[in-house]
Amino acid sequence: MKLLFPLLALIGGIAVAIQSQVNGNLGRNVGVIEASFVSFLIGTLALFFAVIFFGNGNLLAVATVPKWQLLGGLMGAVYVLILVFSVPKIGVAAALAGIIAGQVIMGAVIDHFGLFGGVRFPIDAKKLVAIVLLFVSLYLFNQK
Repeated sequence: MKLLFPLLALIGGIAVAIQSQVNGNLGRNVGVIEASFVSFLIGTLALFFAVIFFGNGNLLAVATVPKWQLLGGLMGAVYVLILVFSVPKIGVAAALAGIIAGQVIMGAVIDHFGLFGGVRFPIDAKKLVAIVLLFVSLYLFNQK
């Protein structure tokens, strides 16, 4: 059970890499914004059916949550739009290196301050070294 969540995260990363290339190709054929829209539309339909057949929450409760909790969809749209735009220009690996660096750095800031209602996990020396190494990897991935 201890390995379940890291394994699921790994599978999610694999899905993101595949999604990046697929959406990048779609963007070349139909346009960047249009490809992002199609990607979200298909994802929305898939989640719609998942809610119908497997959902057990209260979708109507979304009207009562703090409005900042609705930003996830907007952030997802920004993410997909940027990948659709950047993958054809720099490749999947370089684009994902930037995405991962951004995720880890922002994640460390969120954890450090306990932002958005999260538990605080302070940044320490090891995390700072890891962030520096992320920048090194980002630099190396983008060298020609």
